Amino acid sequence: MSASGHPSRPAWWVAGVVAGGAGLAASYFAAMVMSIRESPVVAVAELIIKLTPGPIAEKAISIVGQRDKPLLVTGILVGLALVFALTGGLARRSWWLTMVGVGSVSLLGGVAVVVQHGSESTDLIPVVVGFVAWVVCLSVLTESLRSGERDASVSGTATGPDQPGGLPRRGFLVGAGLVAAASVGVAVLGRVIGRGRRQVEAARRLLRLQGVSAPEPPPGVSLDVAGITSWQTPNDDFYLIHTVLIPPAIDPKDWRLRIHGMVEREVVLTYEDLMDRELTEGWVTLNCVSNPVGGDLIGNAWWSGVRTADLLAEAGVKDGADAVLQTSDDGWTCGTPVAALTDDRNAMLAVGMNGEALPIEHGFPVRTLVPGLYGFVSACKWVVDWEVTSFSEFSAFWTDRGWSEQAPVKIASRIDVPRDGDEVDAGDVRVGGMAWAQHTGIGAVEVSVDGGAWQPAEIASATNIDSWVQWTANVAVEKGNHILRVRATDSDGLVQTGAVADVIPDGATGWHQVSVQVT
Repeated sequence: MSASGHPSRPAWWVAGVVAGGAGLAASYFAAMVMSIRESPVVAVAELIIKLTPGPIAEKAISIVGQRDKPLLVTGILVGLALVFALTGGLARRSWWLTMVGVGSVSLLGGVAVVVQHGSESTDLIPVVVGFVAWVVCLSVLTESLRSGERDASVSGTATGPDQPGGLPRRGFLVGAGLVAAASVGVAVLGRVIGRGRRQVEAARRLLRLQGVSAPEPPPGVSLDVAGITSWQTPNDDFYLIHTVLIPPAIDPKDWRLRIHGMVEREVVLTYEDLMDRELTEGWVTLNCVSNPVGGDLIGNAWWSGVRTADLLAEAGVKDGADAVLQTSDDGWTCGTPVAALTDDRNAMLAVGMNGEALPIEHGFPVRTLVPGLYGFVSACKWVVDWEVTSFSEFSAFWTDRGWSEQAPVKIASRIDVPRDGDEVDAGDVRVGGMAWAQHTGIGAVEVSVDGGAWQPAEIASATNIDSWVQWTANVAVEKGNHILRVRATDSDGLVQTGAVADVIPDGATGWHQVSVQVT
C-alpha cells in the first residue's frame, strides 16, 4: 500500500501474475482431463520450434544441446509472467486494454493449438477454459484493489491494518494466496488425472513381443580399452532428438499405419497386423545429421521389426514413385527414398529396441528405421502415415529449414580416449574410439600425431556394415602438447575427408582431433 492508502502498483502486477497462473493451471487441467497432448503452452512452444529457421535451430542445439526444449518452455513461462504483470497493471487504468492483452495471449495459444497436426475444434476448449479462469480471477483480485482505492479516497487518510481501509489489503492478500494455492492444486490434479501416458507406459510394459529376441553382442566387437564408448548403447543412454515437447502416447490397440498414394492398393495396418508378420532383427547404428565432428548424437542398438520392403511390395509401388512421405502422430514429416526402403538393407518398421518394446521417447509403438540414412530423412517416430509419392511433390519438415532432400550417412570417426585436454605420460599412448559408415562398413582407421604420417589402427570385429566399430592404436609421444587426429576409410576404399563442413545441409565433415598434454 502507498502512504496515501492507495494500493501500490506492484500489487496490481501481482494480481496479474496470480490470475495468469490460474489461467495456465486451468488450461493445463482441461487438456489433461481431455487427454489432449498439446496444452496451450506446449502448443506455443512446438509452434516456435516449427517456425524457427534451420540455422538458428542448429545453433541453439549446438549451444544448449538437449536442454533446448526445457529452456524454451522456461523462456515462454517467464515471458508470460511479464505479460501477466502488464495486464494486471493495465487493469488499474483500463479494463478494455486488459481484455485486449488477455485476449491476444489467448488468441496466440488458440492459433498454436489449431495448427497442430490432427487438431480438432475440441482442442480449443483448454484455451477457452484458461481465458475464462484468467478473466474471473483477475476481476476478483483487482476488485479488491479498487475497493481499497475507493475507501482511501473517502477517508483521505492512510489506512492501518485495523481500519476499514485496511480490509481490502488483507482481502487482496488472502484472495491472491487462495488463488495461487488453488492453481497449484488444479495443476497437480490435472497431472494426476492425465493418466494417458502412464496407461500407455503400463501397456508397453505388459507387451510380450513374440519373435523379439534379447540382444547378444557378437564376439570380438568390443576392445579392451578403458574409457571407450560401449559398442551397444543402452536404451536410457541412446540420444534423443525430436521436435515435440511431450512425446505422443499411443496405445498399441489404437495405432494405425496407412500406406497410400502412388500404390496399386491402399494398405491400413494395425499393431496386431504388424505383429502377425515375420519379424526381422539386426544391429543398426543410428545417428543424427546434427551430430558435429566428434559428437555423441549417435548410438548402436538391436532393433526388431517388419521389413519395409515387404510392406511396400504388398501395396504395390507404381512407376514414377521415388519417395515415401512419412508422417508422425505429432505431424512431423520426412521424405525417404523408395529405393532405400525396398533394397536389400534391413529397413524396417521397428517395434523393439534392445530386446524390449520401443520406449515411448523412441517412437513407441512403431517407428521407421533405415540403415545408412540420417534420421531426419528416415527415422520417423510414432509413424502413422506413408504416402508413396515423388520428391518433386512435397517438402518435409527439415528440408523446409535448409537441410538436404536426401542424406546418406557420411563416413566418420571419433577419438574417445584420451579426452581433449587430458594429461598423459610420455611414451606409448593408447588411443581409441569409434568409426562408422552405415550400410557401407569401415575398412580401416588411422591416427596421426601433430599432422605427421598416418598410422594404422586395430579395428574390432565388424559383423555387419550397418554398425559402428571400435578401434585402437598405440602412438609414441614425447613431453609437450600434441594434437591427435583420426580418419577412417570405408569398405569401398573411400577415405574420410579432412575438409571441414557444418552439419547443414547434409552432415558435418572433418577429422576429429584432441589436444593432450604429455608429461
